[in-house]
Amino acid sequence: MAYTYDRVLKDVAIDDAELLVRDALAEKGFGVLTEIDVKATMKKKLDVEIPAYRILGACNPQMAYKAIEIEPRIGAMLPCNVILRQVDRDTEISVIDPVASMQAVENADLHAVAGQVRDLLRAALDAV
Repeated sequence: MAYTYDRVLKDVAIDDAELLVRDALAEKGFGVLTEIDVKATMKKKLDVEIPAYRILGACNPQMAYKAIEIEPRIGAMLPCNVILRQVDRDTEISVIDPVASMQAVENADLHAVAGQVRDLLRAALDAV
């Protein structure tokens, strides 16, 4: 089972792609709770150079609330990560598949919520 849903934006810089992704996520009810600049972190911690790579922690409060009501410890698996990485002149965007990531939790009600979140994330990425 694939664990991400991916899209490549041809000839789009990562900064421009990030703005598009943030807008598309917001349209589907997601906010960005966390931001990690992996490139800067690798340079600082390991003194290595990698292409631009960012992780955005996206959360849809309504869906998170439903999931926490069903499975109170599910917060350990939140938020939903969205990755942007520069590949030559393109930007690859990957969103987590919450259904795949929640398979370790045996709860059909939670899986139903994860399916709704997956649909919202895919719709956001398709809109970019």
